[in-house]
Amino acid sequence: MSEFTEGPKLQLLPAIDMVNGKAVRLTQGEAGTETDYGSPVDAAMDWIEQGAEWIHLVDLDAAFGRGSNVAVARKIVKRAGDAIDIEFSGGIRDDESLEAALEMGVRRVNLGTAALENPEWTRSVIARFGDQVAVGLDVRGETLATRGWTEDGGNLWDVLDRLEDANCSRYVVTDVTKDGTMRGPNIELLRKVCLRTDRPVVASGGVSTLDDLVALRELVPAGLEGAIIGKALYDGAFTLPAALDVAGRPADRA
Repeated sequence: MSEFTEGPKLQLLPAIDMVNGKAVRLTQGEAGTETDYGSPVDAAMDWIEQGAEWIHLVDLDAAFGRGSNVAVARKIVKRAGDAIDIEFSGGIRDDESLEAALEMGVRRVNLGTAALENPEWTRSVIARFGDQVAVGLDVRGETLATRGWTEDGGNLWDVLDRLEDANCSRYVVTDVTKDGTMRGPNIELLRKVCLRTDRPVVASGGVSTLDDLVALRELVPAGLEGAIIGKALYDGAFTLPAALDVAGRPADRA
């Protein structure tokens, strides 16, 4: 039995970011910094085979307003079946896009720009869909980033207070300056967000070592539910089974 099986567990979500039908990773979310990692469908099947329970699936073309990878997302959902839960984000800004995402079978959607630019609509879909809707808080310092991280979206704490009032069920917190850099997560930012809400928080950005996951797992009692992992897995910094072990996965998982 692993030494990590005791204590609160950290949920892990391998990330698949899609551009033009390919799985890619960006550096600090900047368009044009893509590294191509091949087929998103193959990546999803690989993560499932290695024991993943969640996948964080992002349509970057939709987030940047330059296209869509929904057809690829549908293939992933169909191939995955009941083997895994999928969180989907990118370009969800109205009822039509949100309902389409949920109807293709993802477990929840992650709102980004729309949550900042259209608070009344966001409040209404949170009330309507409950824990099927999470909100992404993409942060530089204490300023939120929108429109594919190309524009400022207001003060983190002001927006968080507004979302708390709207009864948001979950937050996905990304330090934009850490994303894709392999420089470690922003533990202090995550700690502060956890202190300001009793809703689950999912960390994103910067995970580069298994020690980073150990540090994140220490925040679980404070309200950190999970961590999204991308570049470290694709570049082979560690394996998903090793990461799941450190996160405290059930002993009967492969």
